[in-house]
Amino acid sequence: MKITMIGTGYVGLVSGTCLAEVGNHVLCLDTDAGKIARLQQGEVPIFEPGLEAMVRRNMAAGRLSFTTDVKAAAEFATMQFIAVGTPPDEDGSADLQYVLAAARGIAQHMTGFRVIVDKSTVPVGTADKVQAEIAATLQRRGSAHPFAVVSNPEFLKEGAAVEDFMRPDRIIVGASNEQAIALMRALYAPFQRNHERLVLTDVRSAELIKYAANAMLATRISFMNEMANLAERLGADIELVRRGIGSDPRIGYDFLYPGCGYGGSCFPKDVKALIRTAAIEAGIEMQVLKAVESANEAQKHVLAGKVRRRFGEDLHGRRFALWGLAFKPNTDDMREAPSRVLVADLLAAGAEIVAYDPVAMDEARRVLGAPSGLQFADSAMQAVEGADALLIATEWKEFRSPDFDTLRSTLRHPVIIDGRNLYDPALVRTLGLEYFPIGR
Repeated sequence: MKITMIGTGYVGLVSGTCLAEVGNHVLCLDTDAGKIARLQQGEVPIFEPGLEAMVRRNMAAGRLSFTTDVKAAAEFATMQFIAVGTPPDEDGSADLQYVLAAARGIAQHMTGFRVIVDKSTVPVGTADKVQAEIAATLQRRGSAHPFAVVSNPEFLKEGAAVEDFMRPDRIIVGASNEQAIALMRALYAPFQRNHERLVLTDVRSAELIKYAANAMLATRISFMNEMANLAERLGADIELVRRGIGSDPRIGYDFLYPGCGYGGSCFPKDVKALIRTAAIEAGIEMQVLKAVESANEAQKHVLAGKVRRRFGEDLHGRRFALWGLAFKPNTDDMREAPSRVLVADLLAAGAEIVAYDPVAMDEARRVLGAPSGLQFADSAMQAVEGADALLIATEWKEFRSPDFDTLRSTLRHPVIIDGRNLYDPALVRTLGLEYFPIGR
């Protein structure tokens, strides 16, 4: 099949490349000429395990190409995927200007029947707006080409996105047009040879499924963070609590790990958007999600609070090593990362920070800039040299088994403040280190 993928961000690039991997011919469109030039040279602008090799392999095979030509992209394929950004607007709602611009671009140049697939995370009712935008543009053209709009939300975890696309848990397709449904079934057939994974719904339900899924996962995280804070005050161990409640099959173990807050491009934005959609479109106050959001914002300040309790409110003259900057491991994504709040809190209290991340250093420099007091190290152990304590904000694998003897002798004070509960408290403390995890 021929496919146009509009947008070469995280979702568009991964989706387009994986669709090419199973034999389709995919043309990826983006208005950012610099990004397209890099992609045409085989340079992938995001870090995602396995993606760069897959991009280059499919480019070499002639199945994957990149362009800035809107007309060529609209004429290329019957299947037109919209995978552009939907950043939060000032009021927290999803900004649909890029989605609607993509729809106009398709309508201005389409030459026959088109299936327009909303792959971006969009609020309920977006497909109706896309439908209206295309119909209005066609009317201005004096054209009457038939088309169908489909909702096909993505469920890709950063750091495991290629695996998630190639071996999906479920494939949600919201559609009512029989021809569009048949084409979507054919497109996804290679990804469900073992058993049926495609769930067919109406368009609005498909749009809500994506938001509901992310909101549920965010809720589990905030719930466990609040339980961890309570466990710490009561002298309980949140890890034992996690095992105890996770063994209940109605609850399960996934997304029950406490930490210093969730971040990234999805959970914070989608929770805000769902709260806003409910209030504006339905007149409903999402009380649980408001609490989830509030709890998460508070949790991002927990590590700085531990630092102040150990070293005092005034941190002038103190130097801290920070391991981990990305919002999660296996990505360089710094959007809404807890590390950003931690850095801001410590710098405001007068501290110096030497930070290290295995992948996100360039992105961190771009996002954080060069404020006074912030430095970047070339390695994890270099960051620790001369530091009063080690702080951990991201659970990269390379941080899981450090040389604790070297850490103890290198740090000015043998203190680890761990926002991801990487270590066994009893073991670390027997090695002569003060250890402050979350809820343990």
